[in-house]
Amino acid sequence: MRKKAIILGMALVAAAIIFLVSNVEYEVKEETIDIKELVKDYSTSDMGKDSASITSHDLIVAKSDGSEHSYELPKDEFFVSIAPYLNETHPCSLHNLTGCQGEMANEEFAVYIEDEEGNAVVDEVMKSQDNGFIDLWIPRDQTYKISIAYKGKKADSTISSFKGDDTCITTMQLS
Repeated sequence: MRKKAIILGMALVAAAIIFLVSNVEYEVKEETIDIKELVKDYSTSDMGKDSASITSHDLIVAKSDGSEHSYELPKDEFFVSIAPYLNETHPCSLHNLTGCQGEMANEEFAVYIEDEEGNAVVDEVMKSQDNGFIDLWIPRDQTYKISIAYKGKKADSTISSFKGDDTCITTMQLS
């Protein structure tokens, strides 16, 4: 009887260790996800039938099996996707990485963004993706002036990167 109790006790200890180790491995896997790469993958490629949208603080992935996963965005960076346009746009505030479509796909734009102190945060030529959007990561909790130029046309706006702010900017008409 004592031998059975010892074996049972050892089995319980082993099961507890396996449970703890498997949870630790899971947590490590969660922490090692490169959220920026995941956002880029959903934004620029076909990720199957999954749908992904992005709020000011989370990437939300709705899997084809009906499950939903949420990934926290970096604490110091804010994601915003901008679709400059000439003729057609759509109203949007929270960017759907797998569903939003802008008018000007695969075009080059001069993008200039400066913070409230006048420091350039972005100053480069950027190409819009197949979906017509330009994806950017900017510092959080600030207000920015943004200018986008394309073939002699220009659009200026103000955007901000505070909690609850829009991640989809579809209001920059080039003229």
